[in-house]
Amino acid sequence: MRPEDIELLAAPTEVTVHGDLTLVALSTPNLAVDGNRGGLHRVDLTGGGSTPWTHGDRDSAPTISPDGQWVAFLRVSGPKGKERPQLHVMPTGGGEAREVTSLPGGAGAPVWAPDSRRIAFCTRVPEPGRYGISLPDNDSEVIEAAAEAPRRITRLFYRLDNVGFVDDQPLQLFVVDALADEPEAKQLTTGNAEPGDPAWSPDGTRVYVAARKDWGVDDTLITDLYAVPADGGEPELVASIEGDASLPVVLADGTVVLLGDHTPADEHGRPQAEARNAGVWSVRPGAAPVRLTDEETVDVERGAGAPVLVPGGVLVAVRNRGAIELREVPVDGTVRTLSELPVLAGEQGQVRAFAAHNGRVVAVVSTPDSAGEVVVVDAGESRVLTDFSAPLKAAGLRPVVEIKAAAPDGYPTHGWLVLPEGDGPHPVLLHVHGGPFMYHGWGFFDEAQVYAAAGYAVVLANPRGSSGYGQAHGQAIVGALGTVDVDDVLSVLDAALERPECDETRVGVMGGSYGGWMTGWLAAKHGDRFVAAWSERAVNAWDSFAGSSDIGWFFADGYCGYGAEARRAVSPLTYADDIHIPFAIVHSEHDWRCPIEQAQRMFVALKKNGVDTEMLIFPGEGHELTRSGRPKHRKQRFDAVLEWWSRHLPV
Repeated sequence: MRPEDIELLAAPTEVTVHGDLTLVALSTPNLAVDGNRGGLHRVDLTGGGSTPWTHGDRDSAPTISPDGQWVAFLRVSGPKGKERPQLHVMPTGGGEAREVTSLPGGAGAPVWAPDSRRIAFCTRVPEPGRYGISLPDNDSEVIEAAAEAPRRITRLFYRLDNVGFVDDQPLQLFVVDALADEPEAKQLTTGNAEPGDPAWSPDGTRVYVAARKDWGVDDTLITDLYAVPADGGEPELVASIEGDASLPVVLADGTVVLLGDHTPADEHGRPQAEARNAGVWSVRPGAAPVRLTDEETVDVERGAGAPVLVPGGVLVAVRNRGAIELREVPVDGTVRTLSELPVLAGEQGQVRAFAAHNGRVVAVVSTPDSAGEVVVVDAGESRVLTDFSAPLKAAGLRPVVEIKAAAPDGYPTHGWLVLPEGDGPHPVLLHVHGGPFMYHGWGFFDEAQVYAAAGYAVVLANPRGSSGYGQAHGQAIVGALGTVDVDDVLSVLDAALERPECDETRVGVMGGSYGGWMTGWLAAKHGDRFVAAWSERAVNAWDSFAGSSDIGWFFADGYCGYGAEARRAVSPLTYADDIHIPFAIVHSEHDWRCPIEQAQRMFVALKKNGVDTEMLIFPGEGHELTRSGRPKHRKQRFDAVLEWWSRHLPV
């Protein structure tokens, strides 16, 4: 795979099924238009294969109405510079798509009511006079960003990566009659509670949402379950799990099943939100919430979607040793461990989305050689229906080898190795993931494939601090950065270097976010092991991160401990004088998770010390550049990575 082959990354994102109709949204980077393009495709459940179902080039979030007559989805539309995703509907039998909303901030993912007419969604509502929205008394005047009135900030939660400021564009709940002659979306909520993940009650009278505790009165990491009258009215608190509740679904008897984690307060009264496994919870009418999955062994992947109802239980995606598996959780009040939940799909793969109807289960699964395919689960067996990644495979992909090792304290460690063609020995790149409560794994990873195609052996590790290995594994570095996580990463690297294909004398280190932190830490503490480093969107200085990052106000205390000295002790910038190897610093201009000052401070320190260093800044991008940035920037970044290593670690 070469940098320009990002155009071959055809990735199914959402899937929906009703009877014989299965629709999937497909998204593919396009260098010519410098954006992602893709529409809805119909998947043949019998013979396999797919055909385009809509003619829009930026369609997403399909969902079929309960009666099977309509499909709702989002289509990006509007004049150039003001394009927004708007809600559309069309008959399942085919026909023209009808635009249902034309909101200034666009619409969010649709959720059908039981009556197959109304749709709930959440979206941001920009304040007039900002974000290109004209003032009420002058519809013709649009105020440019530099001329907007000043923002008055009074809350800690005031900015969000990939969104920007939030108080002047709060998230709100809407309902619209999609089949009305002139549909008009009705806003049901106000305030700064950030409601999301709407789900309808069985009788269609209420919409459940996850929203901030006390309806957003104070800064908090706690989100609770609320019910909002579908015709308008005050939100009602339904339940609190004293943690981060999300993605509710409602059973026929009114029981709500949701995903969430429990975050107990520490001695300072701060919720301990770091490295908490998300679980499945049940809330029966009038009863307290009950956790249905074991807190230590089961970690639900919320990014794959809400629970899906099946007879006797729900389907959820679960993180497990680099895999994201589709598992079934009974809703009977019994707490079950990971081993007690049957696997339907995703072993040595990663489930990205899933749906079910009348016993038929479909899922989108990514594997080391596929950005995602649609599979159908039948009688416990999964069958692949699509081949969206055929062009990617034809371009050339390298196999992934699993590595099992042990840290100096005997703790078992786990990772992967992607080898280039040829016997070697090849130069080696140690790649550290972000998070830290995230993971490398069994899904497709474009970076590893690009570097392997260029002649590098790529080592991927899931050290303590990662997710998918139990909650204790993830929490092992809370207040202990730079300890066992370093030992684990190096143990996987050492195991890879024992192979004859890998050259132990030519090793580079790279990573982003927490992986960028680890890159700086290893360069300072173990620089003799590496010939050069590539540090990206890194945390380099926890003291300023605590005030500049969108999550810094709680995240720094959680992982570093309290006080200036605790933060300084685990900041790579503190040890900049110990970095002597060539060191690339890469950052995005609009990264609000790890703001650009983190890069600037490290660059100045190294440059003044005479280190071979350079800083690469991507305009207009945020923290997610490598995964969802502009295609041209993603290619340019790949080109820059390969150029850097060709200079400092030639093949």
